[in-house]
Amino acid sequence: MIYLKLFLVFLKIGAVSFGGGYGMISLIREEVLSNAWLTEEEMIDFIAVSESTPGPIAVNIATFIGSSQGGFLGAFVATLGVVLPSLIIIILIAALLKKVLKYAGVQATLNGIRPAVASLVLATAVILFLKIIFGLQTVESFLSFDWKALAIFGIVGAVAVLFSIVRKRSFSPILLLILSGGLGMIFYL
Repeated sequence: MIYLKLFLVFLKIGAVSFGGGYGMISLIREEVLSNAWLTEEEMIDFIAVSESTPGPIAVNIATFIGSSQGGFLGAFVATLGVVLPSLIIIILIAALLKKVLKYAGVQATLNGIRPAVASLVLATAVILFLKIIFGLQTVESFLSFDWKALAIFGIVGAVAVLFSIVRKRSFSPILLLILSGGLGMIFYL
């Protein structure tokens, strides 16, 4: 039963999400928490690990969550569920792309979807920031402040900004993750 549930939940997420993996994170989080598959802290850890492993973040999260709930088969059905709608849509779009993009209604729809995707990504980032730095779980728990997490955030942010100013290009995300992990070991051990 868990395999069918994993498949259907991730199929739904894959079918209604726009904007790639980061746009899916808020939907995945809601589904995972409502099904009590993971705690909030475990979900944040899964997001961090999914972001730092190769491949699309939504596929990685689906695979990790499926694996945690149903082993190898759970990982397979969750991953299949999340990628199947995109695969079908991409095949259809590839077949119709040139014909469809010339219509003003299609362009207007895409222009309307872009801000919504940006707001989903931004809302997820703000929620994760508030939970990680301020420990905000509910309104009552506001300001159980984590100075170490804020220091790591500040150092990594400063390194990224200074590097881009001095070198005129962005700092490698891989090196930022390595720096973050190293700082985590320094501050939390």
